[in-house]
Amino acid sequence: MRPRLFVIAAFLAAVTAFSAGVWWYGYVSALGQLEQRARSDLALASDRLTGELRRFRELAVLTADHPQLQPVMAGLTPAEMIRPVLQRIADKTGALDIMLVDARGNSVLTTAGAPKIDHVGRPYFERALDGALGFSHLYGGAYPDRAFAFAAPIFSARGPVAGALVVYADVEIVEAAWRGARPAVFFTDDQGVIFLSNRSELLLRSRLDGARDATLGAIPFVRYTEGMVSGYEVWDVDGGRYLPARALHLTLDLPVINLVGEVLVDVTPALQLASLQAAVVAAVCLAFGLLLFMATQRRRTLTALNQRLERRVRDRTAELSALNTDLRREVAERTAAEARLQKAQDDLVQAGKLSALGQMSAGISHELNQPLTAIRSFAENAQGFLDRGKPDIAAQNLGRISELARRMGRIIRNLRAFARQEDEPPKDVDIVTVIDAVLEIVAPRAAQDQVLLEWDRPAEPVIVRGGEVRLQQVILNLVTNGMDAMEDSATRIVHIAVTRNGARTRVTVRDTGPGIAEPEKIFDPFYSTKAVGAAEGMGLGLSISYGLVQSFGGAIRGRNHPDGGAVFTVELDSVLRQAAA
Repeated sequence: MRPRLFVIAAFLAAVTAFSAGVWWYGYVSALGQLEQRARSDLALASDRLTGELRRFRELAVLTADHPQLQPVMAGLTPAEMIRPVLQRIADKTGALDIMLVDARGNSVLTTAGAPKIDHVGRPYFERALDGALGFSHLYGGAYPDRAFAFAAPIFSARGPVAGALVVYADVEIVEAAWRGARPAVFFTDDQGVIFLSNRSELLLRSRLDGARDATLGAIPFVRYTEGMVSGYEVWDVDGGRYLPARALHLTLDLPVINLVGEVLVDVTPALQLASLQAAVVAAVCLAFGLLLFMATQRRRTLTALNQRLERRVRDRTAELSALNTDLRREVAERTAAEARLQKAQDDLVQAGKLSALGQMSAGISHELNQPLTAIRSFAENAQGFLDRGKPDIAAQNLGRISELARRMGRIIRNLRAFARQEDEPPKDVDIVTVIDAVLEIVAPRAAQDQVLLEWDRPAEPVIVRGGEVRLQQVILNLVTNGMDAMEDSATRIVHIAVTRNGARTRVTVRDTGPGIAEPEKIFDPFYSTKAVGAAEGMGLGLSISYGLVQSFGGAIRGRNHPDGGAVFTVELDSVLRQAAA
């Protein structure tokens, strides 16, 4: 028992040491990433500050060259003459004040009404008298707030410096855009006083003892303790809720504006990341040790479990074999059911065709009886003319008998073709011939119901992919539905047209009936708007037509025409005549 406890204690000690090493490595690596991001943030804040100050510096240089300033500094023009110009410039640029100072350091003109002060000895003014651009940052003085001063020399007509134009920039305006942003950034002067910051609680705090006298209002910096972590400067800060308690400190010298940029970046994310990495490593190691211990303990039961598993596999294999047999039987039953369903659908299509023929049987019988009566009459007349010795007139009657017989044969042939059961795959079909056959079938009923059949027949064949008999049934359903819809209409016209658009051929059938009440339901099975007993419609004609057109890879749609009536469109794949040939 003791050796086992010793091994466990040694393992735990090793895991603790390894996790501590991982924590230290992760912490140092995270500090390196924080340093890169902090340097980028500090450089961005410094660039933003220098960019804002560059605007006022250029303003001082450009305004000092104004042609009206030389006469004012020479005493040739009153200073008040230039005040409106400088006031407008200050208002448009947001400058705190624009001041004219003569060579003796006296204020000649100020746009903000600041009290006249002596500029002699001030760094920015002395540099302007040397003919260069002077710059300085100010605490209070003529203004209650902090300010930047840019002094540009004003040269006289003869060359010497006659004075200076001083542009004051309000620090509040410069730092307003990034106040409160993260991380904490501040800029200190050469005496350690924080002149500019995005944290208002750090302003005018001094990091050096006795750096400023009390008149400037400088107060000691927040309490902090410096420390080094693998070459990185880390502070423990006691500065309130808006400053990080533990922060990475970086500096950046800005000699152009005589300030030093500093940033405090919270290292809490680095500590959290290092702790998380150490916790994950410790958890993995402990889990590995636990698994190893459990594997040792479970080795004894592995054989028994293996035997039990083999027995269950045999039982499960037998169950799967029985289930596979049942599945094969079910597949066979479903295949037979699908075959019966397909047979029922084919029978339904054939029944629809026979139903349509039944509805038109009276007109077809009249169409056949009329030629038969005429044939008998012409035959009797021909016999009479032959008896009278007039073979020419008898020959004319025999020619009429032959024409009527051909007409009857054509009607019977179309009916026989339409009534047969077609189960061939789609092939190349002339849609013009299909429509001609349908119109010849419905012509007797159209004449009986006083329906005008308008057929814009193309001069040449139009070849499409489909089945001849099934396409006849689709066109017949559309034409007879239009004739049924126009029973109560004063104008009864069914218009048929064929157009080709690239790879598709479109057949349109339009009637002058009342239109479609519910276009979205017209292709649903058993949906019908016909009254019971009127046309004895079961609502299957359009549904059958929809399935037939879909089997050809085509599309069928129905809509209401703007001028009244319904329009049905059948789109089929076109076949080029060369390919068809």
